[in-house]
Amino acid sequence: MPLISSFYGILIKMYFGDHVPPHFHAEYGEFSAQVAIRDFGILEGYLPPKALALIVE
Repeated sequence: MPLISSFYGILIKMYFGDHVPPHFHAEYGEFSAQVAIRDFGILEGYLPPKALALIVE
């Protein structure tokens, strides 16, 4: 899976041709989640609130 961005220990990755809705994968330590591109809602998984706030910013 290609790495799109890395900051503060958060990894943002994206698969080509992944299922809809459009999303990216975020990893932070032992946490991981699929985050919707449209509204930054978590589709699956969990991220601590501070990590999610950094991603949205």
